[in-house]
Amino acid sequence: MPPGPRRPAPSAVDGNYCLTCGSDKSLKLWNPHKGTLLRTYHGHGYEVLDAAGSFDNSQLCSCSADKTVALWDVATGQVVRKFRGHAGKVSCVQFNEEATVIVSGSIDSTVRCWDCRSRRPDPVQVLDEAKDGVSSVKVSDHEILSGSVDGRVRRYDLRAGQLYSDYVGSPITSVCFSKDGQCVLAASLDSTLRLLDKDTGELLGEYE
Repeated sequence: MPPGPRRPAPSAVDGNYCLTCGSDKSLKLWNPHKGTLLRTYHGHGYEVLDAAGSFDNSQLCSCSADKTVALWDVATGQVVRKFRGHAGKVSCVQFNEEATVIVSGSIDSTVRCWDCRSRRPDPVQVLDEAKDGVSSVKVSDHEILSGSVDGRVRRYDLRAGQLYSDYVGSPITSVCFSKDGQCVLAASLDSTLRLLDKDTGELLGEYE
């Protein structure tokens, strides 16, 4: 990422706040309606690649090229915990719905789950099925969705203990669930968005 620009992170939980992160190693919390900067958060050693907010706006999580995942207290601006364990840049982070677990994806080809309440330094789970860097993660109440540079969308059903994998054919840059939870949308480097049926993997639509 060139010096200067910051990209919005998917953490404007209720629409009243907007979180950005970038190459200046910081996170910034904004009021998007007034365009005013509310607070700046410093604590990473390299560029911050992604960030997300908790459901109650009390905590933030972020990840960085410094290979760490950070848990922040919004009010104090302080780092509550630093999670170390990834072997490369950490490219994406998400809270679970209760903000008790942080899910992170890295160019080390793993997805790691960190317990925010425990003092243990190790992840509670490591998902290492990807054959290349993990570029995007999303979390539902019982699923983890990941996109990888290996061209696969992987969905981990935590209730059933099952992994579902769909090959898109081009390195994936971003994934998300549809609002109704029935579909998955994947963006890839071939300039195409693909809408997949979550359960069957059937291609429902392509948008170029």
